[in-house]
Amino acid sequence: HHADIGGITPGSMPPYSTQIQQEGVLLDNLLLVENGRFREAEISQILTAGDYPVRNLAQNLADLQAQVAANKRGVKELQRMVAHYGLDVVQAYMQHVQDNAEESVRQVIVQLSQNAETNDSQNAAVHQFVYPLDDGTQIQVAIAFNADERSARIDFIGTSPQQANNFNAPLAICKAVVLYVFRTLVDAEIPLNAGCMKPLEIIVPEGCLLNPRYPAAVVAGNVETSQAIANGLYGALGVLAASQGTMNNLTFGNEKYQYYETICGGSGAGPTFDGTDAVQTHMTNSRLTDPEVLEWRFPVLLRRFEIRPNSGGAGQHRGGNGVIREIEFREPMTAAILSSSRQVAPFGLAGGGAGATGCNWVDREDGRREELPSCAEVQMHPDDALVIETPGGGGFGADHETRPVA
Repeated sequence: HHADIGGITPGSMPPYSTQIQQEGVLLDNLLLVENGRFREAEISQILTAGDYPVRNLAQNLADLQAQVAANKRGVKELQRMVAHYGLDVVQAYMQHVQDNAEESVRQVIVQLSQNAETNDSQNAAVHQFVYPLDDGTQIQVAIAFNADERSARIDFIGTSPQQANNFNAPLAICKAVVLYVFRTLVDAEIPLNAGCMKPLEIIVPEGCLLNPRYPAAVVAGNVETSQAIANGLYGALGVLAASQGTMNNLTFGNEKYQYYETICGGSGAGPTFDGTDAVQTHMTNSRLTDPEVLEWRFPVLLRRFEIRPNSGGAGQHRGGNGVIREIEFREPMTAAILSSSRQVAPFGLAGGGAGATGCNWVDREDGRREELPSCAEVQMHPDDALVIETPGGGGFGADHETRPVA
């Protein structure tokens, strides 16, 4: 990931973008290496041109060169494998990995179809769910399993149209979430690969929130709407209560500093387990910067980072708790928060309670508290503190007994 690729705010995660050009420099099949030469001059020209150029070219070039080096190492290792085993053997194992993934997902489909209401005319078991978002839009999904064919159709008809904000998710994001969800349902150690998708038909209407037309803004679609899709799919299947449903994307910076982090929260509970406190969930796997490194590299102080008590949903199995994160600024900077689950609470399942919604605010140096919406850009001054309380996960099952919170 690149800390900044241009756009209207430092960190390239603008809360108020309305077109994709405002979210950073657009690269369309850009050739990085030609005849073994890293095209630094050409790349630099593209990254620094346009209305919203990158803010730290040297960092971008170093990141790209690191990515190229990683790919070169991958090529070398693959060539070494082919030289040792032979191309036919390597390709056969590659095919086996995909075939095994396909069969694993088909077995999951058979199991899930046995737990759903069946339409006898089509022998298709159907699961449906509507997931509301904070801005009033919705993700609607119907999952139909065909036990005879051991296949599934995931239909997003009924999802809201694309919006003027940046919560539109490109079609590739929607497909990635479907792949992720069905991979997690496989109770075996299989590599994530395209074989998982072979039994799945995905229907996403063009021009909807999950398949927008250019030049729709999409920065929150990748990091926020993706979480909503995952929660909606798990809700339709009835196997997992909602996670925090957001990445709590925090960026801050100026012309000298640029920083981006996602903040953990509570995961949803399931039929046999509690949710987990303070974890990254579903469509994010990033780790937070160590406090010492954060304070060494940036003019900020981490005042608090703690579990948010009682924010997980109640139930036979409790949802995980969110966190409280407070950052004090030592220099003037622009901060931005891009988040969800501030109005709509993460749902519980099977009688379980909803998790607590999140909230964002600024404690000003003069003692004033300034509430922030789910998506906001704010000017921070020395001794101001930004506070983010992340949502908890939903509970699962009716809470017949009151159990102490872990």
